[in-house]
Amino acid sequence: MTDTVTGPFVRYEVADGFATLTLDSPHNRNALSSKLVAELIQGLDDAAADAAVRGIVLAHTGNTFCAGADLSEASNADPAVAADDRTRVFVGVLRRLLVSPKPVIAQIDGNVRAGGMGIVGACDLAVAGPTSSFALTEARIGLAPFIISLTLLPRLTSRAASRYFLTGEKFDAGVAEQIGLITTSAADPVAEVARLRAELRKSAPQGLAESKRLANAAMLAEFDRSAEELAHRSASFFGTDEVREGMTAFLQRRPPSWAE
Repeated sequence: MTDTVTGPFVRYEVADGFATLTLDSPHNRNALSSKLVAELIQGLDDAAADAAVRGIVLAHTGNTFCAGADLSEASNADPAVAADDRTRVFVGVLRRLLVSPKPVIAQIDGNVRAGGMGIVGACDLAVAGPTSSFALTEARIGLAPFIISLTLLPRLTSRAASRYFLTGEKFDAGVAEQIGLITTSAADPVAEVARLRAELRKSAPQGLAESKRLANAAMLAEFDRSAEELAHRSASFFGTDEVREGMTAFLQRRPPSWAE
């Protein structure tokens, strides 16, 4: 685990034909800081370009897979300018996951929130362990799951999307499997991912790549059609009174004014 904020936030290792990208930024619960996102993009690009890599595993240290946006970083920036830049970079992360010719497996045994949910939705396979919890909390800080809806709506049932987009309530790995967010819940996610890796190795690289293209074609088409509009809508909400209050309340660990 990274000891300080100066170390790598994403550790990259290749073994047995799989690249493992481990989110390792415990000081902010693997939030999507500019540093973590840049390292994640680099790792995904390196894995996609490496002929020896058959697939990619996204793992994490600590009790959180990804906490979503780094709100402390967001609150220190000019909201009118920086939010748009951050959003567009994150769009690039999700699209890389979708178009990578290598299958991507999310290995989760912890909390997943906000943007982390979009990453899970963009992965081809997702395995979650018993300590996992999931929530879409954007509405609670005056936002909406704009960008991540691009990878979540194709996965979730319509009723589940309405419920969890609106309420922000937590749900566990069993529910996540039932509603289509993850592939499977497992008592031992590491062992289940190892089993899936062995199954993937039975398929030829070009067979995996073309099969992934078929499976993701409709999602990618809608992604490319709507990403620009949703990025604009997302950025336009940062700096509004409700979002300022929501972010401040979150950082101060108190209810926002509308929830008191």
